[in-house]
Amino acid sequence: MKPSTKIFSGAHVAAFILVTAFLLKACKQPSNDTSEKEEWITLFDGSNMNQWTPKFAGYKLGENYKNRFQVKDSLLSVRYAKKDTFKEDFGHLYYNKKFSYYRLKAVYRFVGDQQTNGPGWAFRNNGLMLHCQDPKTLGLDQDFPISLELQLLGGDGEHERTNANLCTPGTNVVLGDTLFTPHCINSTSKTYPGDQWVEVEALVLGDSLIQHILEDKVVMEYRNPTIGGGNVGGYQEAVYEEGKPVKEGYISIQAETHPIDFKSIELLNLCGCMDKEAKNYKSYYVKADNTTCVY
Repeated sequence: MKPSTKIFSGAHVAAFILVTAFLLKACKQPSNDTSEKEEWITLFDGSNMNQWTPKFAGYKLGENYKNRFQVKDSLLSVRYAKKDTFKEDFGHLYYNKKFSYYRLKAVYRFVGDQQTNGPGWAFRNNGLMLHCQDPKTLGLDQDFPISLELQLLGGDGEHERTNANLCTPGTNVVLGDTLFTPHCINSTSKTYPGDQWVEVEALVLGDSLIQHILEDKVVMEYRNPTIGGGNVGGYQEAVYEEGKPVKEGYISIQAETHPIDFKSIELLNLCGCMDKEAKNYKSYYVKADNTTCVY
């Protein structure tokens, strides 16, 4: 007998293809690729400042002089008592880990009145201090850390006051192709008056590029920071290595005589495992540290 022959119509073939595609899709393992998912680090979580260390000029590291840095109502704040008078006791609050390549975001607002006898330039003035020296190396009477300041500056109701400016305590930078040695330079931002919440961002790529960003616009850009330039006092001589590149450091906020609230401070590390075979590879890293790879 001849073997039977089955004839499949076009409809049968189409149905077979659809069923096969469905089965292949159903059997396909779900993607576990998280390499593009950004993993932001919460530097301030709204509950405490356990990961931060205060240092005030004239006082030892770790002493929160007159409780000026405080956490209340889920905000990290700087506050001054009504009878508190400024006596050159500038303060800074340092996060306990240093970084080199990262994005930093902070949401803040200025509030209330300036501390009695505070300098005029410090009115509605604070800063995100980038690439700070190790706080353990600060002199007892040191006023500012050797660092790069993303200056937070609020409007006074009368004059234009640009925000996210650059100040350089103990540092110099290159602006365009020119070495910049004065202390501060204004950004291209608008004025932010009143007690409004403001989100500011920094992009820091070691010593190759630093940008200050407001409303998704770069308002200040510089590169190649080095130690030098003055505008910092009370430092230990061994720490002030003039001309040394500033490639990494700690992050701090200021107590500079005007009350301020921080709602959030977050950081996206851009330095990490860049081996695509590793479990913790991230596509957005720009600086490799393959000692951190997990397989």
